[in-house]
Amino acid sequence: MADQQREGGCQCGAVRYRITGEPMMAALCHCSMCRRAHAAPTVAWAMFQEGQVSFMTDRLAHYASSPDAKRGFCPVCGTQICFTASFIPGLIDITIGSLDQPETMPPALHYWESRRLPWMQFADGLPRHPELPPFG
Repeated sequence: MADQQREGGCQCGAVRYRITGEPMMAALCHCSMCRRAHAAPTVAWAMFQEGQVSFMTDRLAHYASSPDAKRGFCPVCGTQICFTASFIPGLIDITIGSLDQPETMPPALHYWESRRLPWMQFADGLPRHPELPPFG
């Protein structure tokens, strides 16, 4: 059976990517850095091995949001696409909302629950981690 492939990109189409295979995890992040970067109360991410993700355009720009982390985005429309960090070597988070079919990648847990905005309530029954979840 061939590996599942998914595609996605930014709002204007300047950045496009393809993912092969399944994510290590799909989750909702409540950290203040994601909240600020996306101007949203929470962000849905899917984590992959970097080799699973290929960018079909060279238009991705990066912002070092901290000494340990970079956020990739479209320099034209500003859509947030990815996150990489030294504390998750070889891994890349892709914004689930940037997938062409985000409904195919439902989050399985919440992390940085300790930073969740108190008025943001979810009645989903998913596991909740006060900070980063265990990997692996």
